[in-house]
Amino acid sequence: MSSTRLPGKALIKIKNLTIVDIIYKRLMNSKKLDEIVFAIPSEKNKQLKKHLMKKKYKFYEGSEENVLLRYLKAAKEFNASEIVRVTGDCPFVDPELVDKALELFKKNKFDYVSNTLKPTYPDGLDIEVFSLNALKLANQKAKNRSDREHVTPVIKYSKRFKKLNFKNNINLSKMNWTLDEYNDLNFIKNIFMKFKNIYFNTGDIIQLLEKNKRIKNLQNLKIRDEGYGMKIGQKLWRRAQSLIPGGNMLISKREERFLPNRWPNYFSKAKGCFVWGLDGKKYIDISLMGVGTNILGYANSKIDKEVNKNIMKSNMSTLNCPEEVYLIEELIKLHPWFQMGKSTRSGGEANAVAIRIARATQKKREKIAICGYHGWHDWYVAANLNGKENLDTHLLTGIEPLGVPRVLKNSTFTFDYNNFKQLKKLVNKNKDIGIIKMEVMRNIPPKNNFLKKVRKLADDKKIILIFDECTSGFRETNGGLHKKYNVKPDLAIFGKALGNGYPINVILGKEKVMKNASKTFISSTFWSDRIGPTAALKTLDEMKKIQSWKMITAKGKKVVKFWRKMSKKYKLGLQIYGLPSLCTFNFRSKDNQKIKTFITQEMLKRGYLASNSVYLSTSHTNKILKNYFINLEQVFKKCSFLLKNNKISKYLEGPVITAGFRRLN
Repeated sequence: MSSTRLPGKALIKIKNLTIVDIIYKRLMNSKKLDEIVFAIPSEKNKQLKKHLMKKKYKFYEGSEENVLLRYLKAAKEFNASEIVRVTGDCPFVDPELVDKALELFKKNKFDYVSNTLKPTYPDGLDIEVFSLNALKLANQKAKNRSDREHVTPVIKYSKRFKKLNFKNNINLSKMNWTLDEYNDLNFIKNIFMKFKNIYFNTGDIIQLLEKNKRIKNLQNLKIRDEGYGMKIGQKLWRRAQSLIPGGNMLISKREERFLPNRWPNYFSKAKGCFVWGLDGKKYIDISLMGVGTNILGYANSKIDKEVNKNIMKSNMSTLNCPEEVYLIEELIKLHPWFQMGKSTRSGGEANAVAIRIARATQKKREKIAICGYHGWHDWYVAANLNGKENLDTHLLTGIEPLGVPRVLKNSTFTFDYNNFKQLKKLVNKNKDIGIIKMEVMRNIPPKNNFLKKVRKLADDKKIILIFDECTSGFRETNGGLHKKYNVKPDLAIFGKALGNGYPINVILGKEKVMKNASKTFISSTFWSDRIGPTAALKTLDEMKKIQSWKMITAKGKKVVKFWRKMSKKYKLGLQIYGLPSLCTFNFRSKDNQKIKTFITQEMLKRGYLASNSVYLSTSHTNKILKNYFINLEQVFKKCSFLLKNNKISKYLEGPVITAGFRRLN
């Protein structure tokens, strides 16, 4: 009932029968079973217990996590010297196979008989028969949590037991008939609906699948016994993929970008730069830090206290919160060349709002030249209507413009950072480009007065210049990075670090542009909530007090210095780029993706959430960085050896990370 991948699956109904009813009724056709007993967890199973009692099925309640001990106590309770194990995820359990296994077990006096040692039957027809004495010994010897969760691994893989594996005539082990996930349920339901009753056998299912390719293709093919050794976060990720397109709400947090099939995926809590997974394991986050949102660390007590104080007064009401006024005032003090501002909650919508305001100002000159990453909205992805690879160099490759109206073709054009000639040519060719939108800097600094040239071009052509500072803001200056280069845009967008993990983004701009926001329709209910502005005001206050931008820049320079030292020492050929407080490395190698996967894999074993990018925060102390350096050097050293001997692939414990949207999807 508490299955992570498919909650409540024991009582899911097919043909008006629950899964436990189906398993029970199918097993009743066995000629050799004496009793059928449900060994259920004593916790979180009131519904299941009530159902079993109503049906007058025999059951035993025991430990939820220690299933091995639950089995042992159930066996003793019902005086079972010989135990047949059938799991609750096998609605196609075949009583003929049960009888065959029992016959072999009794005839040859084995400790363990099964069709799972060298599988030839579909996953979902698993039968195990073992003695009470074998179960007792397994209980004594089991050490790992997964050994106790899955009951028989100690018996299956120990040489002290006399074992037999029985085989099918044809190897069907790649088929999957188990009920583990939502995708499995559709396949199983389709099969049951094709038969008049529930008493069909294995051969009947095989014949059906040979005739009906549609149902056969519904099989959720996966690694056999995939649940063995899977962490809670990985199981929940599988569940999420059946419910949420892509698995989650943010591409940057998908496990395919870090460590497929191994990444913890979900957190139970976070504090400072520490993150706890759903299984309680503690990690040090030397990676994305909330994708750049938490410069002052997770769950910053001063910011949380201020937010909680206002929550108690209510986050929303019919009236406006005063904090939204105070926030715009504070940001204008930091950027006095702006006079007005509007707030949103996410960066993508803030970028879309900025474009709407700029277009409202420019009227007929509504085409856009862009450089960098600016969200997911139609106006941005429209760049790939001109050519599918136009956005490839701007953060994520392979973005398909599906769902973007074709009429937006040639409305958004891309140019490369530091390529002023390209931009100038683009603007001269397309006279109706009225907006230039770009990041101040992402990977490499501006060269040859690039930003100032862009500003002058915009002035000369009467183009509105927008700087997207969602990522770069407050990382090297107290405000926008454009302050460092003394280039003032017409509009600027701030987010991520602004609320230290709370959702808040702000568009600041010159009055002559911003006043047009009131002439077009821009409005959203939750832009008026109190949490975002409250968090932002306190974040600004705390950043100013400790001069956080200086702290994280200094820490970032230490990280970059260490990477360069390691690259030289172990001849790794690292390419290092980005702001010091948001630094990244890659390898000059065709195996770049494999190496990054290996590094994440090995660092995770050492208790680090770490990849090739680091977002520094004030909570990354010198001690934490020192230990990170010690552990990463060990991994770099191993990388060097494996690359030299062309063995990196052999040491990967799962799939390689993906690069680009097309491979993620």
